[in-house]
Amino acid sequence: MASTAVSGTAFPDPEVVTVPGVYAPQDDTRLLAAALAREDITRDTDALDLCTGSGTLALAAARRGARVTAVDISRRAVWNARLNALLARRRIRVRRGDLTAPLPHGRRFDLVVSNPPYVPSPDTATAGAGRAWDAGVGGRLLLDRICDDVPPLLRRGGLLLLVHSGLCNPQETLQRLTSTGLRATVSVRARVPFGPVLRERCGWLCERGLLKPWDESEELVIIRAHRP
Repeated sequence: MASTAVSGTAFPDPEVVTVPGVYAPQDDTRLLAAALAREDITRDTDALDLCTGSGTLALAAARRGARVTAVDISRRAVWNARLNALLARRRIRVRRGDLTAPLPHGRRFDLVVSNPPYVPSPDTATAGAGRAWDAGVGGRLLLDRICDDVPPLLRRGGLLLLVHSGLCNPQETLQRLTSTGLRATVSVRARVPFGPVLRERCGWLCERGLLKPWDESEELVIIRAHRP
């Protein structure tokens, strides 16, 4: 699939409630939801949403008829996702845990979507609200684990859709996923204005060579990887 370049816009979703302390849907959510909309999803699709947050992507899959499991390590996010499933009258299994840890052994999926924390951070430890976006010095604290842990969960023909920043070395993501036997590509690229977190970290990111002092936007990528 060829890469598509788009520009960033807001992501209003009046059907989703986001409680304080949970990551609110933004450009990355919008891009991943749009990518999800282009895929073939039916009532026979078993879907997994890792790092579900408010449950926006889990709901998008459930509205298409998929049987959805959603996971987040945050108690507040789990409660928020369950609330949104209840308000939307959609059946979604929401589990609390560290990525794939709460899944039953041997569980397999046709589709996995994930908008994990990926913002490079000078602090290796994450806590509080920052846990929704901080991802270690290279921004790959969870990305590398997803690349390692998700491929065994995919059935033949199964698909992973993953969003992250271009600051986190998309080529590393492609190489790691390809090494597991998946066929991985960057399907979408988008430039979006800096949010408050990146604006606050501009100096540190420039020192690390990840940004230029005149940069005002970052690139987001959608990684599409499927099992042949």
